[in-house]
Amino acid sequence: MAITINIYYSGRNGNAKKFAEEMISSGVVDDIRAEDGNIRYEYFFPMADKETVLLIDSWKNQHSIDVHHASPMMAKITELREKYDLHMKVERYRSDEDGMPVADQAFIKQ
Repeated sequence: MAITINIYYSGRNGNAKKFAEEMISSGVVDDIRAEDGNIRYEYFFPMADKETVLLIDSWKNQHSIDVHHASPMMAKITELREKYDLHMKVERYRSDEDGMPVADQAFIKQ
């Protein structure tokens, strides 16, 4: 069962976007994506809130998340979060092992 974590990083003066840019340019994002068990690690920018960045962070299982949290990358993430004085709101979701209900599939264009 995959676990997806939405992390909303919020700051001031464009700092959330600068944080995401530095995470990418420093190579931390590529390192995280290469970790065993990582499914997705992507930043998005909400149109209605220019001071927030959404990270969608998805993992194969809790063990993969635990290994990631014990990795050296967490220190770098924390350092950058402090550098840009960001605050976080976190949402956590587990995938539905039964997949997409048939009734919902009619509303999805692929």
